[in-house]
Amino acid sequence: MILSGHDLTIGYGDRVVGRHLDVALSTGEVLALLGPNGGGKTTLLKTLLGLLAPQSGEVRLGDRPLNGYSSRERARLLAYVPQSHVVIFAFTVETVVLMGRTAHGNLFSRPTAADRAIAARMLERFGIAHLRERPYTMISGGERQLVLLARALAQEPQFIVLDEPTASLDFGNQGKVMREIRTLAASGHGVLFTTHDPNHAMRAADRAYLLREGVRIGEGITGAILGRLQLEALYGAPVELISDTNNGRTAFLPG
Repeated sequence: MILSGHDLTIGYGDRVVGRHLDVALSTGEVLALLGPNGGGKTTLLKTLLGLLAPQSGEVRLGDRPLNGYSSRERARLLAYVPQSHVVIFAFTVETVVLMGRTAHGNLFSRPTAADRAIAARMLERFGIAHLRERPYTMISGGERQLVLLARALAQEPQFIVLDEPTASLDFGNQGKVMREIRTLAASGHGVLFTTHDPNHAMRAADRAYLLREGVRIGEGITGAILGRLQLEALYGAPVELISDTNNGRTAFLPG
């Protein structure tokens, strides 16, 4: 299955954020979306998810327009992990993860034993089972991000869209999330994530999509499209490339 946008114009009301954008993500692959602040990354994500209607163009999921799916059908196919998430009520961590299971039941039905087993498995997967009974409002920002990831996986979707998934995480948990992204692709999910760190894209993504001021300035296989000159054009700033001859890896640093 493919999630795709065709000749999209994206924005809010009368404000256009990007034009003539084509993007596609297949199950089993990871696409990293990079670009400076205000470049349209989050707007493009929300358009691909159906949270924003395109001002022109079309989003398709498989062989159907996205707007031809019911909200329940979308929830079974698409999961979204936002940059930030504000919860007013002090739901427990377990309850927040169980919310991902409403795609398979309804908002008012009680969780089944199978639902609870899936939620427990996701909590274990991200190493946050010990937070199960803690109020979601009383844990750290990094812990909340891991809870949202667990909730997204509890939906059992085909595509997972993550907006800067490592922004609130410490160094160790950043590595955990990058490994998880590769594991998801290996198990057949399509993963799209935004990042400000090209090193994360190099590590986890099969392809990279470069977006600046609402214009796609590059797209391709990660190792080919992410070079010093491309990143300097993307961010309008010098970039330093560091190579480790011992393991063949490269890393990018602001110049």
